[in-house]
Amino acid sequence: MAKPSVALALSFGLGLAPWMPGTFGAAGAFLLYPLVIHLPWLLQGVLALALLALGCLACGRAAAVLGSEDPSAIVWDETVGMLIVLVLTPATPLSWLLGFLAFRVLDINKPWLIGRAEESFSGGAAIMADDALAGAAAAGIVWAALGLLQAVTV
Repeated sequence: MAKPSVALALSFGLGLAPWMPGTFGAAGAFLLYPLVIHLPWLLQGVLALALLALGCLACGRAAAVLGSEDPSAIVWDETVGMLIVLVLTPATPLSWLLGFLAFRVLDINKPWLIGRAEESFSGGAAIMADDALAGAAAAGIVWAALGLLQAVTV
């Protein structure tokens, strides 16, 4: 973690969790979110995209340092993917819970385009792409679930 790119890629140590490092990495988004929640929505989105781009660079460099294409300790992709969910959904505990669960299921199982995204790129872009798509898809699932919940409770 002496190199800044490795520290960022490991979400400042969350990736060193002895079990489920990806889940810890995704939870790291909840540590970032209080820093962005009060920004205008457009600026939140720009910041999430900037962190995604930064992740492409840092995760690619960290993977080279760690000697693997996508080491399990690299969890910045999960942190940013979950941050995308938080930025795109209502700031409520229900949205956070649904978003976290949906994101982890999509990230682990990598259905359709999410899995293809990882295969279509190389280096840091491959590490980050599937989680960015999983974040966007999880946000869609949250909105669908909230709409369904509203429809059945009205």
